[in-house]
Amino acid sequence: MGENEAKKGISPIYIIGALFFVFGFITWLNSVLIPYLKIACQLNNFESYLVAFSFYIAYLVMAIPSSWVLSKTGFKNGMSLGLMIIAFGALIFIPAALTRMYWLFLTGLFIQGTGLAVLQTASNPYITILGPIESAAKRISIMGICNKVAGALAPIVLGAVTLKDADALNIRLLSMSVADKRIELDTLADLS
Repeated sequence: MGENEAKKGISPIYIIGALFFVFGFITWLNSVLIPYLKIACQLNNFESYLVAFSFYIAYLVMAIPSSWVLSKTGFKNGMSLGLMIIAFGALIFIPAALTRMYWLFLTGLFIQGTGLAVLQTASNPYITILGPIESAAKRISIMGICNKVAGALAPIVLGAVTLKDADALNIRLLSMSVADKRIELDTLADLS
C-alpha cells in the first residue's frame, strides 16, 4: 500500500477551515442576538450592548490563560477543549431561553467567548505548521475567507429564524397586558 493510500481521512487543513467557519458563525451571531434579546428579555440599550461586551471581553480576559492551557494540552487537544467549552456555553442558552434570564445569556456568551479564545489561540498558529512555511500566509488567508463567509451567513440564518416579524411583535407588545406580554415573550424565547 502506497503512502497516499495509507492516508485516508480528512485533511487537517479542511478541519481547521471548518473551525474557522465556526469562529465566524458564532462571532457574528451577536449581531442578531442583540436585537433578539432586547425584545425577549425586554432590555434597554445599555443592557443589550452588554451582550456583545460579555462575549468579546472573554477574548481579553482569557488570552493569557488560553496560552497557558495550550502549553499544557498542545494545539490539537486545545482545539478539542475549546470546542467543548463553546458547546458548554451554548448549552447554557437552553435554561436561559426557558427562563428568559438575561444574566444566563451573558454567562453563556462569556463561556462561548472563552472557548473561542482557546480555539483561536490554538488554530491560528496550527494552520501555519500544516504545510510549508512559504505558503503559511496563503493558508491563513484561506482560513480568513472561511471565517468571513460564515460571518456573512450567520446573521441571515439566525435573523430569519429569530427576528421574523420583530417589528410587528414590538408593536403588539406595547398594547398587551403584563400577563399576555410574558406569554408572548416566553413563546418568542421558546424557539422549538
